[in-house]
Amino acid sequence: MNASSNPKQRALVAGLILIGLLIVGIFGWRTARAFREFRGQRPPPPLAAEPMETDVTMIRDWMTIPFISKMYHVPARILFKALDIPEHKNKEKSLKQLNEEYYPEVEGFVLEKVKATILANQPPQMPTVPNTTAGP
Repeated sequence: MNASSNPKQRALVAGLILIGLLIVGIFGWRTARAFREFRGQRPPPPLAAEPMETDVTMIRDWMTIPFISKMYHVPARILFKALDIPEHKNKEKSLKQLNEEYYPEVEGFVLEKVKATILANQPPQMPTVPNTTAGP
C-alpha cells in the first residue's frame, strides 16, 4: 500500500498545515498590530525644550562641565575659559578632578568659579504663560 494515498495520513498532514497557517496568521496579526502602535509613538522633545535650571546651589563637584553646560544653557567653552583650563581631554572629568589637577592648593575653587560664571552668563529665561482656558 502506498503511504501517500492513505486518507488518514493526508488528513493529518492537511490538518497540521492548517494549524501551522493559523498560528502564523495569529502571530502575524499580533505583530502588525504592535507595529502600528509602535509607529504611533513620538520621539521625546529635544533637550532645549526642557526648562533651564537657574539655581546654581544645585551644582555638585561630581558633575562635569558639559553636563552643567546643558543644564544651565551656558556654553562649555565659556566655563572652560573662565577656569583657564583647556577643553581638550577635560570634558569627561568632574569638577573635583579638575580642581585636584589644576588648582590643588585651593579647595572648591573650580566649583565656586563655575557657579559664578553661570550666574554671570545665563541667558534670560523666557516668561512662562499660565495655561488658562477661556470661559463661556
